[in-house]
Amino acid sequence: MDHKAEAVVVTCIDFRLQEIINKWISKYLQPKTYDRVAWAGGVKNLDQILEQVEISQRLHHIKKVVLINHEDCGAYGQEDTAQKHAEDLTSAKTKIQEQFPNLETETYYLHLDGAFESL
Repeated sequence: MDHKAEAVVVTCIDFRLQEIINKWISKYLQPKTYDRVAWAGGVKNLDQILEQVEISQRLHHIKKVVLINHEDCGAYGQEDTAQKHAEDLTSAKTKIQEQFPNLETETYYLHLDGAFESL
């Protein structure tokens, strides 16, 4: 059986932001059209994220990767700055585009007030 999804959405596990992320996803993606990966730190551990993107692409033929990191991320510890998140998201996007040139990649920095900043 062939299963298809529009995208894979990568987020942090932080419980404080799940409702905000769920509302955003429901506004921008149709129900049952995406895979979701929640990993402490979002793209901080890029090797694990790349593995999940590969699985989602291979099994569900995704067309897009959505990467969401957030403000005040405990997994980043002392490195938790908007600049570090932007660097990591940019690096993740570059690596995904190198490994999966047919996938569109979007990156966002989520502020605690619920604002999504497109990077």
